[in-house]
Amino acid sequence: MPADMPRLKRPEGAPSPATGIVHLGLGAFYRAHGAIYIAEAMAGSGGDWGITGVSLMRPDQRDALKPQDFAYTAVELGPDGEKPAIITVIHDVLVAPENPDAVLAVMSAPSTKIVSLTVTEKGYCHEPSTGRLNAEHPDIRHDLENAAAPRSAIGFLTHALNRRRKAGIRPFTVLCCDNLPENGRLLRGLVLEFAGLLEDDLRRWIDTEATFPSTMVDRIVPATKPEDIERLAEKTGYLDQSPVMHEPFRQWVVEDNFVDGDRPDLKTVGVELVEDVTPFEHMKLRCLNGTHSSLAYLGYLAGHETIADTVADPLFAGFVKHLWDDEIVPVLKAPPGVDLKTYTDQLFDRYANPAIRHRTWQIAMDGSQKLPQRLLGTVAENLAAGRIPKGLILAIAAWMRYVGGTDEKGKPIDVRDPLSADLQALSAAARTPRDKVEALLSVRKIFPPSLADDAAFRTSLIEAYKGLVDKGARAMVKELPHA
Repeated sequence: MPADMPRLKRPEGAPSPATGIVHLGLGAFYRAHGAIYIAEAMAGSGGDWGITGVSLMRPDQRDALKPQDFAYTAVELGPDGEKPAIITVIHDVLVAPENPDAVLAVMSAPSTKIVSLTVTEKGYCHEPSTGRLNAEHPDIRHDLENAAAPRSAIGFLTHALNRRRKAGIRPFTVLCCDNLPENGRLLRGLVLEFAGLLEDDLRRWIDTEATFPSTMVDRIVPATKPEDIERLAEKTGYLDQSPVMHEPFRQWVVEDNFVDGDRPDLKTVGVELVEDVTPFEHMKLRCLNGTHSSLAYLGYLAGHETIADTVADPLFAGFVKHLWDDEIVPVLKAPPGVDLKTYTDQLFDRYANPAIRHRTWQIAMDGSQKLPQRLLGTVAENLAAGRIPKGLILAIAAWMRYVGGTDEKGKPIDVRDPLSADLQALSAAARTPRDKVEALLSVRKIFPPSLADDAAFRTSLIEAYKGLVDKGARAMVKELPHA
């Protein structure tokens, strides 16, 4: 790459609308999904829906985007090649630890109508097994005492809403875009719990006046690698230090419940506005996210680097189809107008797209936060119906093997999880497969007692874990029916 290559800049004449949306957690996914929808909606229908992004932890995203006037390239990775597009809907990025008051100020401004979030499951400071606020979380404890300098997404939302209440300004719509079941309802409950710890009047005002629409988001966005940046520069003739890569497919389903009806014209750009997002959410969390996690843990242990590599292995291709046909779809209610067989066939084609290098290690992150939403509910419903979902149980056993921190060749695994230290300690202290499984099942932040104490589940999980130790992931997948 030439040393004097020009840096990407916002194209001359590109619109610069006022901030109408503040987005917490400005990572690759939102920039490859929600931000593009917003840009397209404004291009077609106008409106001041410019986005101010907020990084809740590090300045990396701000530092990469600011020299580019906050423009960036979204690169569609299709079987027929790459298609870059310059996105200019973001016009500022704030770094919360540097100036939390600036973040609260823009969230409290009357022009801000929507605050959206992609802070990952662990960013909600809650107990995944119950959906309740973890009032002992260090960030939550800090935020209860520091209204002017919160740290957590929950703290920023609640304190900003309180500023608006005190100033006589209508609340903003809180739009969660993370992969959590009934994410709007969940987030509403967490904010109300936090507000109730501050002031009853604040809790009542939020409960009455604010809205928290649930959403379902879907687009595969692999992590951007240095070679992606170099390849894009060679193709375009400019250097973009923060492009995003994404598949052609996208879907966004949103409950049409915005404060005073204020929102971009989302329907005209393909957003599905519905009364109840729950069926779409369950379909995606279980069919896509559930199988993604299953393939990630078993595929990683079997030595596959990406999801495309994993499903290129005929055994794993059969495995994921078995999960859909025999374990997930039988306990799933299809959303209106959706054929689940067609949906899962499309999912397989997306997984197999060789242009998408979505690493199993990347998907395996934060499993303690993901398992309750992605796998455990489906397992519980199968057990209630008298079926043992051996494929999903094998995936949970693979997660248990993975968080132990050592792969099948005895090499260390770089486990990224908020509970990684505790999980590895529990696994290391247990000697036998039975002991390791029972130790990890005791983690109530992940496994509810109703499932952890189920004898059939426990027995099958121990057998699966022992098989992974004795035979390996690939051999255990081969033993499954229809895999």
